[in-house]
Amino acid sequence: MVIRLQQGVPDAIKENILLKVEEIGYKANEVKTQEGHYLVAIGKKDFDIRHIGQLDGVADIYHVSDEYKLISRKWRVEPTHIDLGDGVVIGEGQFSIMAGPCSIENERQIELVVEHLKANNVKIMRGGVFKPRSSPYAFRGLGIEGLKMFHQICSANGIKIITEVMQVSQIEEMIDYVDVFQVGARNSQNFNLLDSLGEAQKPVLLKRGISGTIEELLQAAEYIFSNGNEKIMLCERGIRGYEKAYRNILDLNAVPVLKEKTHLPVIVDPSHGIGIRDYVEEMSLAAVMAGADGVIYETHQKPEEAFSDGQQTVNFQESERLIRRMRQAYELRENF
Repeated sequence: MVIRLQQGVPDAIKENILLKVEEIGYKANEVKTQEGHYLVAIGKKDFDIRHIGQLDGVADIYHVSDEYKLISRKWRVEPTHIDLGDGVVIGEGQFSIMAGPCSIENERQIELVVEHLKANNVKIMRGGVFKPRSSPYAFRGLGIEGLKMFHQICSANGIKIITEVMQVSQIEEMIDYVDVFQVGARNSQNFNLLDSLGEAQKPVLLKRGISGTIEELLQAAEYIFSNGNEKIMLCERGIRGYEKAYRNILDLNAVPVLKEKTHLPVIVDPSHGIGIRDYVEEMSLAAVMAGADGVIYETHQKPEEAFSDGQQTVNFQESERLIRRMRQAYELRENF
């Protein structure tokens, strides 16, 4: 069960609640986040939750049968909205677009992408400075100095940044220069990293693992929430299968399933999902109609010259058309 405590509950009253929870044979785990103060109580004994709900200091109590408690929609039926500041909010009721290159390459590239995003009223730019690559000889990013340059240009233009963090030691040096930490598919079950991102308090976009199940994605998000951070987005980016005609299997089934199971925003990455530039638009539109709260995709002024993932990256002309059509599809979906 999830017990939501009243704000500023005195320690003596909280200790009494913990004692009552223990008396019924449950173990309580205390969680404090940006938004609230909770006790996640684990046990198997049946009891009337009103015995706990009527105690001083308890704001509300919920029975949650899911293994993932705090991110479950069984207790929080209202969707989570993540405010990045300056009017940029991610969640149900508004469609978010995040676009940019796979890798940050140089100052001029950032400026060109920012110009493109501003011209199309897109407020969030993606771009990697620490890149996990299959080959150790491939371009692996510009590192922290590249991030500082990325941040300087984007912040001067009112653009929010989402970029990948790969290990715990990078969080502290990155945190002042990012608006959203991205956890890539290869790190989706790096539990030490997830724990630390829970403590970091910055919004997190959590990508589904390469062969990860829905359950594993939700449990990974629970790690972040249970360590104090409610600002989480889930990202479907395709899973590995045996088909060789495209890079990954973009599992759009996951979108309505996740929307039913959790109150967190659901984002789709069609660039990695299919891995073929010519089909990114079709899969983006399909993601919109499936109910996604946003799409994150790759764009570059000259994809054929991109340092990484050029084969799945759209150019600016294609990106402009894609933005327009996604917004049209979203309006159609909302008015259907």
